[in-house]
Amino acid sequence: MSSTKSAAVVNYSEQKHSVEIREIPIPEIGEDDILLEVENVGVCGSDLHQWTSDHSWPVNYPVVLGHEFGGKIAALGTRVSGWKVGDRVVSETAAVIDTENPMSKTGLYNLDPTRKGFGYGVNGAMTRFVRVPARCLHAVPDNLSFEEACLTEPCCVAYNAVVGNSRIQPGDRVVVIGPGTIGILCAAVARLCGAEVAVLGLESDRGRLEKAKLYGCEVIIGDAEAWAKKRDGLGADLIIDAAGVSATLQIAMKLVRPNGQITKVGWGPQPCNFSLDPIVQKNVRLQGSFSHNWPIWERVIALLASGALNVKPIIGGVWPITEWHEAFEKMHSGQVVKSVLKPV
Repeated sequence: MSSTKSAAVVNYSEQKHSVEIREIPIPEIGEDDILLEVENVGVCGSDLHQWTSDHSWPVNYPVVLGHEFGGKIAALGTRVSGWKVGDRVVSETAAVIDTENPMSKTGLYNLDPTRKGFGYGVNGAMTRFVRVPARCLHAVPDNLSFEEACLTEPCCVAYNAVVGNSRIQPGDRVVVIGPGTIGILCAAVARLCGAEVAVLGLESDRGRLEKAKLYGCEVIIGDAEAWAKKRDGLGADLIIDAAGVSATLQIAMKLVRPNGQITKVGWGPQPCNFSLDPIVQKNVRLQGSFSHNWPIWERVIALLASGALNVKPIIGGVWPITEWHEAFEKMHSGQVVKSVLKPV
């Protein structure tokens, strides 16, 4: 560590576009923490939402952004065992949890109401060094690059939405609404489960929809009703709503078959302003899906390392942290699906 400070992408206020590069001190670690030297960090849609100030979660300003990250261990707390300096790792996002909370005790610490995550609750990884509780770590195999490994987190979001929280069987017809990172990864995981998948987007999403084709998905701009009802006229077995707006739930209710399921993984702070009666009339399961936990991370890393789940097609480029603005703009405008940053 040649310097005591490093450049960081800091969200400093709830005012729109309150993000800038600041020099911050290298964090001090506690006895149960490690100091991680970040190799790569992915830009998430939630980072963009905090940048444009249209998020719906509390933020502890000022905060370093970034919760999709991997790197090498630079230092160990006195009580940390099982790890050593230089180990290649990725980190989960649940930076602060209450281990006595009933959710945590059952392994669902992602649903602990007091949970605080990197990038909004505590300082995240859009900088060179980040403090990480050792319980958050997972080993990264040597054959998996950090550019790919840093996307373990969104892959885990998708895996939990599709495998953990949805009923899905080979041969099911699945419509994914929204061709962002999570939407495309949900589609990829649904394909791994043996489903026929269509990804629905807008005309402005055309470039990102092309990436969905690489995963063997149909792509649809506009109305997906004909595709959803193609088999027997009743609709798709599963709708995954991965769009960042509330209005798409109405589309999902139209496309889902009776006794089917809608899994909502996209955040939308806007009020719905429409009736949810189709959920009742169709006997539909409406399921939320949030975050992930330990076993999901282990499973996803195995999928990435084996090549069964390939994130390379969605990586639109790697930018130095000092060029964060261009990386954010490229994602925000839909020019790329996923931007990745590298500390300097």
